[in-house]
Amino acid sequence: MPKDVTPKTGPAHVAIIMDGNGRWAQQRGRPRLFGHHAGARRVREIVAACPDLGVKYLTIFAFSTENWKRTQTEVAGLMSLFRKYIEREAQALLANGVRVRFIGDRIRLDDKLVAMMDNLELLTADNDTVHLTIALNYGGRDEVTRAAKRLAYEIETGRLTHNDVDAETLSRFLDTHVLPDPDLVIRTSGEARISNFLLWQSAYSEYEFIDTLWPDFTKAEFARVLSGYGKRERRFGAVLA
Repeated sequence: MPKDVTPKTGPAHVAIIMDGNGRWAQQRGRPRLFGHHAGARRVREIVAACPDLGVKYLTIFAFSTENWKRTQTEVAGLMSLFRKYIEREAQALLANGVRVRFIGDRIRLDDKLVAMMDNLELLTADNDTVHLTIALNYGGRDEVTRAAKRLAYEIETGRLTHNDVDAETLSRFLDTHVLPDPDLVIRTSGEARISNFLLWQSAYSEYEFIDTLWPDFTKAEFARVLSGYGKRERRFGAVLA
């Protein structure tokens, strides 16, 4: 758990549930995939804004373990969009100092996409200006379940004992083990739920639920939300004297 209870600066790690692409498209009489493409362009703007806004880590929810329930057309379109995003953005991400990581279970993703994800992670591994983490086929419960299985295996093989298990130990088996916990979680589109996103990591995060649909979430609005974070008092369960 973080030790300082009253940070006066902006959040170093922001996580975003990018909601509202489909509704944005439907409001314009277009198919849902049109909104997803607009949302991908918005990702580019928000990532580029991070250094100026003091955000070192940005984690975005791109595709959940539950999103497979959507129509075959939408799922196939999203998978194609992810491949195109990597192809189009890889060199710009590299040039702009963005390190990319993917979290989530890759087993259900096609081999070509997984290879592209691996290559992008390797290509940007030495970057340190912004750490962009993309949650793809990700679910918080699934992540904790997979971590618990790995931890159980370590106990079965004698590398750990049950007495070694605490919150810090389990955290080392999560997809996000190399990242700090998010300071702020933003959800766009007016929905006020966390949708199985970073359940363990966001235990002490601040939350901001805003009405703006993701394709309309500009750098200016991002800055406004971040400025509001700086006015909050985070106590992490403590009581200030």
